[in-house]
Amino acid sequence: MIQRIQSVFLLLASASGFGVLGTSFATTPETVQSSTLFSDAAYSVSDNIGLLILFALAGALALAGIFLFKNRQVQMKIGRFAIIANILGFVLAVILFWQDIANLETVNINDGLGAYLPISFLVFAILALRFIKKDDTLVKSMDRLR
Repeated sequence: MIQRIQSVFLLLASASGFGVLGTSFATTPETVQSSTLFSDAAYSVSDNIGLLILFALAGALALAGIFLFKNRQVQMKIGRFAIIANILGFVLAVILFWQDIANLETVNINDGLGAYLPISFLVFAILALRFIKKDDTLVKSMDRLR
């Protein structure tokens, strides 16, 4: 199962999805008491239950997709759902940040690694889907030759 390139891409996507859970999107040098996101000086997935669920779901679906290598159609569907969950999580993170930006008037905000991991998840998941499709096409063409 790991010998295929799409499994490697799914593993990297899963690592990116689960990596978001342990890193922060942005940090501030000091805590901001008026802010809901930066009250602990870091905006992370743990600040909102929706973010936690969506990014954990995206990582779990990518990981589950590795073990579905015998059924490529289901593997592609699981990969698409993982991409959708990741996109929804990223959009929700941006919306929450923009809603809270009014409370951060003069605070310097530094972006963190967690802001870039959803983008790397998308890249790896799209590459995995591309290679799953390519593998499926190859198997179908070999079946026609028999």
